[in-house]
Amino acid sequence: MKYLMWLLKAAIFFTLFAFALNNQQAVAVHFFFGTFWQAPLVLVVLAAFACGLAMGVLVMMPRWWKKRKAAHASPAGASLLETSNSVTDTPTMPHHGI
Repeated sequence: MKYLMWLLKAAIFFTLFAFALNNQQAVAVHFFFGTFWQAPLVLVVLAAFACGLAMGVLVMMPRWWKKRKAAHASPAGASLLETSNSVTDTPTMPHHGI
């Protein structure tokens, strides 16, 4: 299975590498006020992907901070929850591996 995963990773890498080699033509990205950026198509696609990734992380940051603050604010509630989950009324069933 490990070799199959390496083969899949290599196939994805070589596919993306071939895409990069086949798209080396210069393209112009036009901005406002007549400005533009000229670069290879692969670089433009990579920059668009990186900008989208950065925007997604920035949009999610307030929610992450709120959840982190809530988790740090109530450690007593978290330990109470852990103790209530560890004590069960039902007997434990043997694990069969299914």
